Amino acid sequence: MVRPARFAFNEETAQNNYFQQPSGSESVAEKALEEFDTFVRLLRANDVDVTVVQDSPEPWTPDSIFPNNWFSSHLTGELVLYPMFAPNRRQERKREVLELLRRKMNHRKVVDLTPWEEEGEFLEGTGSMIFDRDRGVAYCCRSPRTSEKVLAEFCSRMNYDALLFDAVDAQGNAIYHTNVMMEVGTQVAVICLETIRDEGEQRKVVSRLTAAGKIIVEITLDQMNHFAGNMLEIKSRGGEPLMVMSSSARKALTPDQERTIATFTRILSSDLGTIEANGGGSARCMVAEIFC
Repeated sequence: MVRPARFAFNEETAQNNYFQQPSGSESVAEKALEEFDTFVRLLRANDVDVTVVQDSPEPWTPDSIFPNNWFSSHLTGELVLYPMFAPNRRQERKREVLELLRRKMNHRKVVDLTPWEEEGEFLEGTGSMIFDRDRGVAYCCRSPRTSEKVLAEFCSRMNYDALLFDAVDAQGNAIYHTNVMMEVGTQVAVICLETIRDEGEQRKVVSRLTAAGKIIVEITLDQMNHFAGNMLEIKSRGGEPLMVMSSSARKALTPDQERTIATFTRILSSDLGTIEANGGGSARCMVAEIFC
């Protein structure tokens, strides 16, 4: 997790992130820092191993709080670096963070996809792709931030199978990141099927999830807009499965939905309202998993 130095509404990402709503408050950076620290304390209090990197003021990276977009790590030893849509987000790949990852992961190989930026092709990590790591499947909705060309290279080099589909919000806008409309956990998959308007594509997604033995928790567009799709299953040091989400996401769930999720994972939620409004991302976006 990256502790922000100067979190703010990012004009460059707002071009196609319709979840961003600038608050206009002068205390955005201060409030975001409070939310971040509270979230980290919650995770650590529940026996989660959290590595926190303090962001540097320069170069200014207003979205550094969302590190899951520019790298992913894998049990097979790879550190994958991704091409980013916004130029100011590309600066998040700071040398000191890469060195820390090298020490923490002891990765054997770097898969560098960043040269695609020069061709205007992007793939923003576990924002663009939702991994079923056990089965080697990457669920992806098409968007300006998810290039089929880069996705094909990722799948070829990492031995993944891509399941591509179109997903749109209530206004018909392409959803910028797959991780705001779905999550795939060990036993539960949370997904906003309303966003997949093509019935054939919807059936393919449901079929693949069902074949993988996932219990599907379907959320509505309104719940998605409260970041109920932006959650992540993690494990404590002791191996307990935990589902992390924002307070907004948890409040948006129905009692039945919450009970289904809680049957398989203990739910942890934290107030991330300032980060969600100005950054257009929530709990899942703030956590980049480390596989050693």
